Amino acid sequence: MKRNAQQYLKSWRRESTRRPLIIRGARQVGKTYLVRSFAQEFENLVEINFERNPEIAELFVSNDPVQIIGLLELLLQTTIVPGKTLLFLDEIQARPNIIASLRYFYEEMNDLHVIAAGSLLEFALAKPTFSMPVGRIEYLYLGPIQFEEYLVAIGRQKLVLFLKNFHLSDSIPAPIHKQLLEHLHVFIITGGMPDAIKNFIDNKSWQNCEKAKASILTTFQDDFNKYGTKVNPDILYDLFRKIPFQIGQKFKYANINRHLRAAVLSKALSLLCQAKIATKIHHSSGNGLPLGAEISHKKFKTIFLDTGLMATACGLNVLDLKKVEDIIMVNNGALCEQFIGQHLLYSGEFYREPELFYWAREQRGSSAEVDYLVSNGTNIIPVEVKAGKGSSLKSLQMFLKTKQLKTGLRFNNDTPSLLQTKSALANGNNIPFQLLSLPLYMVGQTKRLLAELD
Repeated sequence: MKRNAQQYLKSWRRESTRRPLIIRGARQVGKTYLVRSFAQEFENLVEINFERNPEIAELFVSNDPVQIIGLLELLLQTTIVPGKTLLFLDEIQARPNIIASLRYFYEEMNDLHVIAAGSLLEFALAKPTFSMPVGRIEYLYLGPIQFEEYLVAIGRQKLVLFLKNFHLSDSIPAPIHKQLLEHLHVFIITGGMPDAIKNFIDNKSWQNCEKAKASILTTFQDDFNKYGTKVNPDILYDLFRKIPFQIGQKFKYANINRHLRAAVLSKALSLLCQAKIATKIHHSSGNGLPLGAEISHKKFKTIFLDTGLMATACGLNVLDLKKVEDIIMVNNGALCEQFIGQHLLYSGEFYREPELFYWAREQRGSSAEVDYLVSNGTNIIPVEVKAGKGSSLKSLQMFLKTKQLKTGLRFNNDTPSLLQTKSALANGNNIPFQLLSLPLYMVGQTKRLLAELD
């Protein structure tokens, strides 16, 4: 499956100041597949898996790139030529000290292309037992397959081109809109995990897709014993099982287990977030950029890794294709909020660590919550996600009025529209604002279309 990150890797290859690249992301989002696909740009790929062959780590002890390459060529009976060979260090978390060696490849053999990746790599990077080569390596953050990548995978490239060439002055014909919604409904259930999509495409079977997702969820659980000894795996499992039901809500530890201290659950949640299975969406005051400058660490929501995994974890896997549209409305549109959230989370540059925020005001008789906040240039844009076509936008209007902003964004099932209007709040002094409404399937074009407004 073609990933958008492949284009980024091509640019990385051409850079004169290129650093060894470490791919970060959850299990089974396609890190190894991405590198192998990219390797077709080279004359040969030298791939080392440190889980299968941990003894090869001994060759890196010298920290001398020339000596290391010579020993690898001898052991693997291959030729490694800078500029023509891609050296891929997979499952590097099994021997994380090798990451320290990457600085010498940058300093002394910069013309050799080196990529590293690994499952649960975040744990090794969070508390390294080695000297991190700061400034001598770079990262690529990889998430699940996005909707437009999925369309390419199922042979609907022309629909992707249609979305990329759409302008706010255009309209979407009803048959095209209907077809895109149908593909969206299927994607929300299959999700963006490559193995689940491949099983669905190859076998045209929901059952095979569900088996693949169930296997991925089991793999995540099997990893819990690797997270460390300070958190009981049973607590991790309980939290893992309940997070999919918390999407769209302010996270409360009491909703997970009233009998455990919040500090215990907080540590367990942090581990799941390190593994990228879940992500905290922190509350931001939204007073200015960057949005992360004024966040509340105690006030946050969570999203799961992937909408398809969320659907399976919530027990929605028994529904057939005819009922998929009904799933969109489950839990007041929580699946839609998950879908938009995971796409906005990974909508930034590949080298930036993914982050996402929301806004809430909790006052007696005047509470409000905006699903997400994003930035557009120097502007802050409140984002509401609505499962149906209609809906009240009271919270969005309140945010715009409070922060004296002029643009709001809504995702729903309707065709695109741009409305110039005024806020309609009960306390008067209503301000003019513009509301951009986009269909859920157009989330991949958010930044481009917001920029078009300017």
